[in-house]
Amino acid sequence: MSDAFEFLLLDVSDRIATVTINRPDKLNALNARVIGELDRMFAALAARDEVGAVILTGAGRAFVAGADIAEIAEAASGPAGLSTVAAFGSRVFTRIERFNKPVIAAVNGFALGGGCELALACHLRIVAKGAKFGLPETKLGLIPGYGGTQRLPRLIGQGRALQLIFTGEMVEAEAALAMGLANQVVDPAGLVDASRSIAKEALKNGPLALAHAITAVTQGAGLPMDEALALEAEHFGAVGRTADMREGTQAFLEKRSATFRGA
Repeated sequence: MSDAFEFLLLDVSDRIATVTINRPDKLNALNARVIGELDRMFAALAARDEVGAVILTGAGRAFVAGADIAEIAEAASGPAGLSTVAAFGSRVFTRIERFNKPVIAAVNGFALGGGCELALACHLRIVAKGAKFGLPETKLGLIPGYGGTQRLPRLIGQGRALQLIFTGEMVEAEAALAMGLANQVVDPAGLVDASRSIAKEALKNGPLALAHAITAVTQGAGLPMDEALALEAEHFGAVGRTADMREGTQAFLEKRSATFRGA
């Protein structure tokens, strides 16, 4: 399958798919082709039963250093402007956010602009020491357009998010951890192992439970509390009707490891 992609590499082992954005000469900058390939890649991985989790990372010294500015400038002068660019990127990033298997961003270097927004769309962010986050769009007379103005405040709070957007400053890995932008900071040499370790822990649990939890969290985040709690109850009831739930509770009572089948 990887032969069909120009800018993405794929490796699958132990039920974990590692997707690497491979445009290192451009610091993995996002253009329409890369975003389109991410769309196709996640659609394909969703259909592969042997894949239970995804790690997304970048080749070279960047995770993704931003959008392709030349392409952005060209699109801005076109008849449709940048609205269609933002809508396309947002749709693809929302696909990643709502992916029904855990998606872990292994942030190996710069995650700026669209790269920061891509990391925000992932469920977890494991970050190498020395990596940096930032939303520098205002320095170009723009604003984040792939979900950054919405996901970042929900993750770290409105005040901190607006400060990063207002200033365009870059945030070191340790500061990102302190503000809740990163889940874990590790030595660069251990980034992949740390990401795989978390993925393996998740894969010990019921796949349907993981999928319902992702939906409850990602869709509930934008709802009033009463509606969000009703959504949680709906998904709690849905997993309660599965064979996996019966297996999990029976295994607990019998003091053995559960064997989940995704049913």
